[in-house]
Amino acid sequence: MIDRSLPGAAWCLVQSLTITTQIGHMKIHSSLIEVASGAGISLHDLMPGIYEAVRASGIQNGFVTVTSQHTTTAIAVNEHEPRLLEDVKAFFTQLIPPADKYLHNDIALRDCPPDEPENAHSHLVTMLLGSSEVIALSGGELVLGRYLSVMLYELDGPRERKVSVQVYGE
Repeated sequence: MIDRSLPGAAWCLVQSLTITTQIGHMKIHSSLIEVASGAGISLHDLMPGIYEAVRASGIQNGFVTVTSQHTTTAIAVNEHEPRLLEDVKAFFTQLIPPADKYLHNDIALRDCPPDEPENAHSHLVTMLLGSSEVIALSGGELVLGRYLSVMLYELDGPRERKVSVQVYGE
């Protein structure tokens, strides 16, 4: 279930599981955030879901990994400020123009469904940004600067997306 009432942060925690490993007292808490992304390039603040995963884990010291489960989305840390988000969209569109000719977009030469999207530009931006981030956790708090947010960069929307959050530590 996706809560669509939160603009720019359309998320909800859909799965939560805590596992205690065999290595000392280290715990691993796994959560899944579901995002209904916007059209084309859209950026989504994942911090509410990450904060909830950390709170639910009960883990005080360790680290948090945030990983996209899709090849045309990226995870990156930056400031979640509306004008900057528009600059980011414009920058990636100029850097890797969607209308350029890409071999990946020649559906007739690929073994894929005929309705496969022409989205090579999205894959290329994902390669530049990456699909995961690791954030330190100290005293139950994420170790991030004042203006930093972990964001999902949708590069081929609109789509339903999933992001895994794992909290490791004691």
